[in-house]
Amino acid sequence: MKRPLIPAFLMVLATACTPEAPPSPAALQTIRLPMGYLPSVQYAPFYVAEARGYFAEEGLALEFDYAFETDGVKLVGANDLPFSLASGEQVLLARQQDLPVVYVLGWWQDYPVAIAASASSGIDDPADLAGRTIGIPLLGGASYIGYAAMMSANGLPLDAATLQVIGFTQAEALQAGQIEAAVVYANNEPIVLASQGFPVNVLRVADYVTLASNGIITNEATLRDDPELVRRMVRAAVRGLQDTLDDPDAAFEICKRFVEGLSGETEAVQRSVLSESLLFWKADRLGYSQPAAWENMQRVMIEAGLLADSQDLAQAYTNEFVP
Repeated sequence: MKRPLIPAFLMVLATACTPEAPPSPAALQTIRLPMGYLPSVQYAPFYVAEARGYFAEEGLALEFDYAFETDGVKLVGANDLPFSLASGEQVLLARQQDLPVVYVLGWWQDYPVAIAASASSGIDDPADLAGRTIGIPLLGGASYIGYAAMMSANGLPLDAATLQVIGFTQAEALQAGQIEAAVVYANNEPIVLASQGFPVNVLRVADYVTLASNGIITNEATLRDDPELVRRMVRAAVRGLQDTLDDPDAAFEICKRFVEGLSGETEAVQRSVLSESLLFWKADRLGYSQPAAWENMQRVMIEAGLLADSQDLAQAYTNEFVP
């Protein structure tokens, strides 16, 4: 019996509809990505994008590097690495030191820093901070910028309160009564404290002023020589971010592959941390960087004496690669 002939156009159609095989691991370009902090559910969008193959579809394999934020910025500025996660103030500080880093994806839309105080402290709004002792991890970085922005936005001088450097022991110091308030991350310490029976009042910086928060940075050389690499990196990250927002439960399960200790007694707390983080990531256009956020950031940093003068913000960030 003769095999029936298949029309040529059907053969072409079948070939065109055959899905491409994913790139082999050997064919992927490994990207070492400094994260700036320990493994955490707060990196869920990147874990989701890696686990679901979104980076692989772009020809990339991510290697998560939990180095300090400032280390990542320096490596990208020197063009030793193409990308890092960093906050807006680190971009301006780096460019002041002639490190040509550029912010290409606004992952966090709102600045997560806040000031927390015991619910019985009488600190209910920023004006109540005057004359108080406030614990802060260090006199720099996002915590200090957040504190300075909060004071500035409410017409308070930086020395209206007494700052006490306590490292990252805000929860313990508040519970022990060593300080009256603490500079924290709104999506983390308040949740942990509440789970331990210590409710707090939370003053979110984002409720008073818009600042450029965490995102992906690259450098001018990569933008010039390999813009398509930037486009692929951003595209995969945004897909992971969208999936995380759409299905936080699935994202949390994926996080368990990358973060230890997400089951048992800590699971409920860490699920709440992720849920609270989502509020800072939502946007009509995921990844978009708000010009006003950069203008405010620069103003606050100049007022706090962290920047010598104004910079050309058009060189510090771009929305060109945001889908």
